[in-house]
Formats: sequence, structure tokens, C-alpha cells
Amino acid sequence: MTGQRQYEGSMHPRSLRDRRGIRRREFLESISLFSAAAAFPFMSAFAQAERPERYRAAIIGDTGHGNYGHELDLLFSDHPRIELAAVADLDEAGRNKAAERAKAPKQYAEYQTMLEREKPELVCVAPRWTDRHHAMIRAALQSGAHVITEKPFTQTLAEADDLLELAAKSKRKIAVAHQIRLAPGILHLNSALKNGLVGDLIELRAFGKQDSRAGGEDMLVLGVHLFDLMRFFAGDAQWCFARVLSKDHEIAKADAHKATEGIGPVAGDDVHAQFGFNNGVSGTFTSTAKLRQMVGQWGLELVGSKGAVRILADVFPRILMMRPTAWTDKGRSDQWKPIDGDPTVNATAAERAFGPANRRVLNDWLQAIELDREPACSGRAGMKAVEMVMAVYQSALSRARVTLPLANRDHPLAA
Repeated sequence: MTGQRQYEGSMHPRSLRDRRGIRRREFLESISLFSAAAAFPFMSAFAQAERPERYRAAIIGDTGHGNYGHELDLLFSDHPRIELAAVADLDEAGRNKAAERAKAPKQYAEYQTMLEREKPELVCVAPRWTDRHHAMIRAALQSGAHVITEKPFTQTLAEADDLLELAAKSKRKIAVAHQIRLAPGILHLNSALKNGLVGDLIELRAFGKQDSRAGGEDMLVLGVHLFDLMRFFAGDAQWCFARVLSKDHEIAKADAHKATEGIGPVAGDDVHAQFGFNNGVSGTFTSTAKLRQMVGQWGLELVGSKGAVRILADVFPRILMMRPTAWTDKGRSDQWKPIDGDPTVNATAAERAFGPANRRVLNDWLQAIELDREPACSGRAGMKAVEMVMAVYQSALSRARVTLPLANRDHPLAA
């Protein structure tokens, strides 16, 4: 994973003001590729010559639900280097709708049949439900395709381990749709942090959306985005200590239940978790409906020795900076303002949508395939985000601190 760490630590996009010759839309759509090029300047003429003119692609749909995650059915649409061959979905109505939206020339009920007949080089596993992610991704890898998938990556760590091992053996690349990691504002922030924006990073504070799904479901659906960002800025978590409550009592396995979507068992309506990272950096994750009004927008705070940054999470997040002022008898006058040079301040609604966000993940994935490196939003990163969720449950059930990587790769809430 050395290549991935190099990539994560080498993002230095120039500000929009320095690129007056490039339209803002072009800059926002291509910033992830500029960052990758800075991290991997060794792309040879041979590697460029070996790039295929076009890739053959296919989409595996929701297999019975007729629902696709965050416009992933449109992932390959109108890409100059991708030819969409087909879409597969057991649900006829969902399949017809997806094929029409994506302009897919062929449709299949069974994704196994589609993989065998169409032999795609790229496969998108698009369901929001994760109950069949493992089977779908495994089948696509075995067919010889590279895979991009909706998050969460898998329902268990054992499933993730199996897929990562298979991908490594077959030399295929897996990307997970953690779009926030490649958002222009996040890349700009990462560069600014490395240049001392907040001084020494001390603490990360993550807050879930804390809506009707507050607690365990919020942690799995949206928390994985935040855990992915925490790892991006601070590296892998070393340990976790958590308390998870369900109706004011500490959870047991008997409190496990199905989520509102098919993403595996969840538990608790009140989650408070602590994580330890390298270099003394600590982190927290909180999701409880009681804090909904106080926290507001879900997201992540990075607290340093000289200031703090707040990421207002979304597929196109906003970044705010606070530099502390002195205490007086009237209190403090701290203000949160956009960070200097933020290339996204004047972004349009179209630029803030899922389409450009998905395209950034897609383009980075294609480059990773051609350079034989890990994608920024890699399968391993997807696994590590899920692992932080599982660590919360393991700690809460055992009433003790747990060490990561987790030795138990099964779901802690499984019967």
C-alpha cells in the first residue's frame, strides 16, 4: 500500500486564481487527475501508448430492488473513453429505467449472464443495498473486470478481505464511491494542512447526520465517508473505545436489527466513539438525535494547534476555517470563514452534483488501472472505513478498548 500512501500525501492542486486559462468546470472535474499526476510523475511513454482507446463497461443493478446508489447508473454515460455495453437487474422496471437513463444497448436479468456474454473490462456495482456486494464484486473480478462499487464496500471484513485478495491475485483494481475524498475542496484543504494551515493536527471530531437514522445506521450509511476522511488526514486508526446505547441501555447482540436499507445489522440510537491515530492524534465520532440541532450539518472538524477547520459534508463539501481569538469579559469573537484559495466557493449547482463527483472517482480509477497503482478511493480504503464501524460495535459489546486491525473479521452483531 506504499503507492496509496504516496498518493494521499502528495495532493497539491493549484488555486483557481492561478489557472485563469482553464474554465472553472474543467478545473473542478480534473483536479483529482492533476493531484495524481503530482504523486505519480513517472508515467512512461510506454504506459501512455498501452492505454486502450476505449473500455467496454457494464452495470450491475439492484437485483430485485430497482434502486441504484447516488446516480451510479449514470457513471459511464457520455464518457469519451468508455463504451457501455449492458445493464443487469432482476427487477424489470428498474432495469428498463436504468438502461434508458444510461443509454445501455442491452439488458440482462442475471448479472452472471451479462458478465459471461459481454466480457466487460469495467464493471460498476451500483446497488445501495450491500447484501449482495460480495457476490457481485467477486463475480466481476473473476470475469476479469476492474470494479467500482457503491459504499459501504461490504457487510463484513471477511468479505472485504476475500475481495481484496482476489483483486490482488488477478491484478484488478477496486474503487469505492467515497466521492468526498476527491472533492476539490478536500484536495485543496489537504495541501493547505501540509503547509501548516492549522499547525499541528491534534484532534478529529466527526458528527453523523443524526436524523431519523441516528446511531448505528447513521454510522454505517454516512459515517463511512467520515471515517474515510479521518484516515485520509490522520492515517489508520490504531485503537477504538466506544459506547453505544439503545433506548438508554448499553447494547447487546439482542439489540441488533435490520436497517431501513439492506446494509446488514445495525444497533443503537446513540453512538459515542473514540479513536487513536499515529502521532498522538485522537478522533471521535458521535451520532445521537439529541444533538441534531446543536451540530447542524454532518461533517468533520479538524482541530490543530493554531486553528480549526470544519468540513460541511456533502458530495461537494464546503470547508470553513476558524482562528481562535482571545477570551475577554464579553467572551470570544471567533468566526468561521472559507479557507483562503478555496477553489469551490463560487461553484455552480451543476458542479456540486453527483455527476461530477462520480466522474472524479471514475477518472482516478481509470488512471490507477493504467499506472498500476491503487485508486485514491481504493477497496482497501473502503475496507478500513467499514473496519472502523465494526471496531465501534466490538468495543461497545465488549465494554473495552479494541486494537485495529481487528482480529475478528466477522460482523460483531451477527447471531
